[in-house]
Amino acid sequence: MSKQAKSQWDFGELFPTEQTRRVLTVSELTAQIKRLLEKQVGTIWVSGEITNLRAQSSGHIYFTLKDAGSQLSCVLFRNETVAHRELLGDGQKVLLQGDVTIYEARGQYQLIVRAMELQGVGALQVAFEKLKLKLATEGLFAPERKRPLPRFPQRIGLVTSPTGAAIRDVLHCVQRRNPGLEIVLAACRVQGDGAATEIAKAIRLLNEFNLSPITRHSSLDLILVTRGGGSLEDLWAFNEEIVARAVFESAIPIVSAVGHEIDFTISDFVADLRAATPSAAAEIITEGVFASRGFVLDSPLIMQQRTRLRLARNLDDLENLAARLIRKHPRRRVNESLQRLDDLHGAMSRCGKSGVRQSTMAWRNTAGRLARLRPSLAVKQRREVFEIELRRLHDLAAARLRDLRNRFHANESRLRLLGPEQVLARGYSITMDEATGKVLRAATNIKAGQRLKTRLKAGEVRSRVEK
Repeated sequence: MSKQAKSQWDFGELFPTEQTRRVLTVSELTAQIKRLLEKQVGTIWVSGEITNLRAQSSGHIYFTLKDAGSQLSCVLFRNETVAHRELLGDGQKVLLQGDVTIYEARGQYQLIVRAMELQGVGALQVAFEKLKLKLATEGLFAPERKRPLPRFPQRIGLVTSPTGAAIRDVLHCVQRRNPGLEIVLAACRVQGDGAATEIAKAIRLLNEFNLSPITRHSSLDLILVTRGGGSLEDLWAFNEEIVARAVFESAIPIVSAVGHEIDFTISDFVADLRAATPSAAAEIITEGVFASRGFVLDSPLIMQQRTRLRLARNLDDLENLAARLIRKHPRRRVNESLQRLDDLHGAMSRCGKSGVRQSTMAWRNTAGRLARLRPSLAVKQRREVFEIELRRLHDLAAARLRDLRNRFHANESRLRLLGPEQVLARGYSITMDEATGKVLRAATNIKAGQRLKTRLKAGEVRSRVEK
């Protein structure tokens, strides 16, 4: 931390020494994460599909639990008494209870399985899905028909078995959170043959009781239909259509709390509100009164917490302002300006020296090039080249003229040899038509009486054809 200021103008050290860092090893960090994960998450229920199942010779089973978006490594140890472990396989949908922890050797979080429930589609499940689809099509599950629960109910109806664990959980929770709440019990069986009919009859009975003139001044605010956990067969009474119709036709809002958190029944979908457990339903019903009482009791603590939070925020703001004031200290600004000035001075000096070096180098290069060029020598060389080229031009012109003269004399001799004078000199003559001057080459082309002209080496002879 920086040195504490002694006055309003002493801002302490502008650059405090670096704080000591705490460096953890990988093992220490993993151990801390493991303790935090086991403390914050602990034992949970999780559902998914099994993949990458590996059964080791030691008896331990390793697999991955996945859904559409993620996956979780799981281990089922040999000494865990988990039912149906032999039925595990890839693609099996299961519901697992276990402890979330970290396998420190790989730094990987995993689930140690303690309990398991197989999730399959049997005859009851098929019937459940068919009835669910039918009622959904008729609009019994429509969200817009769900009615809000009263925030401060004074009297409720309870549909459950008088000997089951659910009624004890509900009464215990109501006694603890809202002892003034009145409960009207409509006893019925919640399991076995005929249980569905009794449940539906109890719901209708509470609706008739609510319309009675005796209870008109203190009618029921809602009805709680509940029972404890069990298998799908145990909870089947709440999946019957007669119960769903009774819940749908009830004029009083209904809360359904059947089984454990993972159990869903048809009555849950039709009811105005579904609670995970009977105790959770009782907590929801008494939430308004309980929350109000808690708010009053906790008001002093809440005020203290908010006051401390406000003071902490103001303290943080003050510290931030002090830090900003330190950063904006005039001496610091001056030092930064001086440092900037030094940087600019150094940059200008380097630029000037670099410019001088570049100019000097350019001048030396130009002088060297001028010394190498020497104009008089270049002119002399160009004159010699010109004279050589001129002589070559004269020689080429004379040779060309001789060649053309020789070709002319040769062509003249050939023309002389091939001319008609040479033919006539050898004793031949040329006979032509006197009128047209056409050379005659065959006797068949001559007619009697035609006048001819015959050319000899010396002179011409004119004649007329007799025959």
